[in-house]
Amino acid sequence: MLKYKLKNYKFRLIIEVMILNIFGILVIGSANSGYQNKQIIGMILGVTVMIITSLIDYEYYMKLSWLIYIFNFAMLAVIMLPMFGDSSKGAQRWIEVGGFRFQPSELAKILIILFFAYYFGKYYEKINNLKVVLISLGLVGVPLVLILAQPDLSTTIATTVMFCFMIFAAGLSWKVVGGVIAVSIPTLIVMLNVILTKGETFLKHHQYLRIMAWLRPEEFPQEALQQQNSIIAIGSGQLLGKGLFNSAAASLKNGGFVYEPHTDFIFAIIGEELGFLGCAFVIIMLLFITLECIWIAKRAKDMQGRLIAVGVAAIIGMQSFVHICVNTGMMPNTGLTLPFVSYGLTSLVSMYIGIGLVLNVALQPRKYRTGVR
Repeated sequence: MLKYKLKNYKFRLIIEVMILNIFGILVIGSANSGYQNKQIIGMILGVTVMIITSLIDYEYYMKLSWLIYIFNFAMLAVIMLPMFGDSSKGAQRWIEVGGFRFQPSELAKILIILFFAYYFGKYYEKINNLKVVLISLGLVGVPLVLILAQPDLSTTIATTVMFCFMIFAAGLSWKVVGGVIAVSIPTLIVMLNVILTKGETFLKHHQYLRIMAWLRPEEFPQEALQQQNSIIAIGSGQLLGKGLFNSAAASLKNGGFVYEPHTDFIFAIIGEELGFLGCAFVIIMLLFITLECIWIAKRAKDMQGRLIAVGVAAIIGMQSFVHICVNTGMMPNTGLTLPFVSYGLTSLVSMYIGIGLVLNVALQPRKYRTGVR
């Protein structure tokens, strides 16, 4: 700690995160007051862990990278055991031991960032070597398969996108990126066409229904109801909204028409109760936090620090984008929370750990820079 200088501590990033978190606590209290006190406890724990993490040199984590990878694998694998795994709403995504319950896939995102910061930082000069790329795909595939098996498709997709941003930041050739995009877009179009064809079987039934409810809500009104109510709630808020903790009879939230209002559809509550200005505030704050992480990445002392900050920026930006798109009907319902706003103790504390890592990257003296495009 003696090598750190107070002037390098990014208090602006901390303030932005805490403002957004406090805002989220207020909205959670209005959406479902039973979860507000738990989220306050989560914030206190998160801030504490963030400060501790920010003062530990990230190079120590790099030395423990393979232990982190093995621990991550074990944590995700143990969910499948009945004695530890806890099922809810058809998914086995939680571990419960002695009354303590947490979601390993949320922490797994941060552990994956740490491991691939080490891996790409070590091999960034060979990042366009086919062997290095294939090994990295195999390494990331193991935790992704375990997350997908829970099942948790949304977290799998978000983590995959985060991995793509990290490998690109490590120096992956534009030719490779262009080739992947050229293949991915037609593949996505073909998949959507196949999904629209009656009798397709490669998706699970609930996944199929979510996509069809998004593409053809008039044919699947029951499945589309959740998103349609969210869109109506956001639109009904207009410019200033109906106010937090309001008792208006016309409120969709008060009528119980917005499902999961404190987690997956909290942006709908923001839109209804705080209007366009409330939505714009959340989007701007999330953008500031993401850009702050990218700015720190550009000034990192080495490739490993750079990749840690890029990974955290990617997961915050990606989750925010998907959550808002789902709430506004621009994407199928996926079930991703809004970082620092939605209720979820594991998610909140994990995000604070990520911010702590970024703060430590900013604290490190910049001796040299490598791999900058």
